[in-house]
Amino acid sequence: MEKQIILLNGPSSSGKSTLAAELQARIADQYAERYEVVSIDDFMKCEPMETIYEDDVFEISEDLCKKVLEIMRTGNGVIIDHVITSERIFTQLTEAVKAYPLRTVHVTCAPEILRKREEKRGDRCPGSAEASATYLYPKEGYELTVDTGETSPEENAAKILQELFSPA
Repeated sequence: MEKQIILLNGPSSSGKSTLAAELQARIADQYAERYEVVSIDDFMKCEPMETIYEDDVFEISEDLCKKVLEIMRTGNGVIIDHVITSERIFTQLTEAVKAYPLRTVHVTCAPEILRKREEKRGDRCPGSAEASATYLYPKEGYELTVDTGETSPEENAAKILQELFSPA
C-alpha cells in the first residue's frame, strides 16, 4: 500500500493528539502499517502559557516538513498534528510534501469544549484555543471534517480510515 501523509489540522485543544494516537494504533492493527505522528508541538520552543504567534509557527514549520519527509523516505506513513493559522504555513507544508499523497482532515469542536479542554490542560495561554480556531487555515476544502466534541476518538479514527485510508 502506498504510504500517505494524513494532516489533522485544527485548533489547539481540539483533540488532534488523542485522535492521532488512536489513528496510528488502528492503522497498525488493521493494516499492519507503521505511521509516525509528527506534531507541531514537538518543535515549539516556548514556555507553557506563552503566547504563540504565526511567525513562531512559520519559523519552525520548515523543521516539521523536514521531519515528515525524512519519515516518508524510510517507507513509513505520517500523521501530522498541526494548527495551521495562515496560508503561508499551509503552502509551505503542501509544497514540501507534494511528492507524496496528502490527505486533509479538519478537526473541530464547539468553542465551549475548546475552552474547557484548554483550561483543563493548563499549559496554554488562556484564549489561545479559540484564537487558533478563528485563524485556522484553510477554512474549507478538507477531504473530511471530524467533530471531537460530538464523536469519540475511536469513532473519528474509524471514520478517517473508512473515508481516506484506502489500501492499494
